[in-house]
Amino acid sequence: MAALRVLLSCVRGPLRPPVRCPAWRPFASGANFEYIIAEKRGKNNTVGLIQLNRPKALNALCDGLIDELNQALKIFEEDPAVGAIVLTGGDKAFAAGADIKEMQNLSFQDCYSSKFLKHWDHLTQVKKPVIAAVNGYAFGGGCELAMMCDIIYAGEKAQFAQPEILIGTIPGAGGTQRLTRAVGKSLAMEMVLTGDRISAQDAKQAGLVSKICPVETLVEEAIQCAEKIASNSKIVVAMAKESVNAAFEMTLTEGSKLEKKLFYSTFATDDRKEGMTAFVEKRKANFKDQ
Repeated sequence: MAALRVLLSCVRGPLRPPVRCPAWRPFASGANFEYIIAEKRGKNNTVGLIQLNRPKALNALCDGLIDELNQALKIFEEDPAVGAIVLTGGDKAFAAGADIKEMQNLSFQDCYSSKFLKHWDHLTQVKKPVIAAVNGYAFGGGCELAMMCDIIYAGEKAQFAQPEILIGTIPGAGGTQRLTRAVGKSLAMEMVLTGDRISAQDAKQAGLVSKICPVETLVEEAIQCAEKIASNSKIVVAMAKESVNAAFEMTLTEGSKLEKKLFYSTFATDDRKEGMTAFVEKRKANFKDQ
C-alpha cells in the first residue's frame, strides 16, 4: 500500500508520458489491456515485457491494474518461448503506490473477509525470473511490487519508500518483511517508521538494487539481462530461482538440503547432460528445456 495522496502533494511539474522503447514487438495473446502494455522483446522474442501504464495517476496500483498484470504474467508464464519477464513503469514513476481511493472507505471486515491485497502475491508465484526495471518513484505498493521481483534494476533517479505510516497505516503487501530481508532491520525500520525515501544509490548500497542504469537505457539493460537468463535451460533456471528464494524461508541447514535435492534433480534433465557435454567439447550448449 502507499501514500499516493501524500506523494502527489510533493510532486512538482507536469507529468511526462511513460517511457516508450523503440521497436516494441506486438503481443500476440490477443489480450486487450487498459492499464498495462505487454510486449515480447529480445532478438528471438524470449523476453516478456510488461509496462504499467497509468501515467496520470503515477501508475497507482488499482485492482484493475493488478488483475491485468496477473493476466499478462500468466500468459508469459505459459508461453514456452519466453524465458524471463521484465516489469517496468514510466520515467516519472514505476508505481507511486496502491490506489488510496479504492482503500479509503474499507473497513476491517471488508479487508479481512475479502483477503484484501491477496491477489498481489501472484507475482511471487511465477516460476520464470522477473526483473523490475524501476525509474522514478517506487513508493509503498510500488516498492513492494518491485521487491516481489527476483532482480531489481534502477534508473539513476529512482527513489524507494514505504510511506504508509504517513496516512495512518502500515505496508500490507510484504513491505515490512521483504524490505527487512533486503536491507536489514535498522534501515527498514527507519523507512517504515518515518516514510522517508532512499535514492537508487542508497538502495544499491543497502542491497535492495543490483544495478543502476541511465534512465534512458534502463529498460533495454534489463531486457539484455532477461535475454541472458532466457538463453539458459528454463527448467534449470526455475530450479535455481526456487533454491535462492528458499534462502529467505528456511534455515541454512534446511536450505542446503533443498539445494542438494534440486542439484541432484538437474541430473535427471537432458539439459544438464547437454550443458556439461558442451563445456567439455568447448562449444555453446543447445538447451531444449528438457
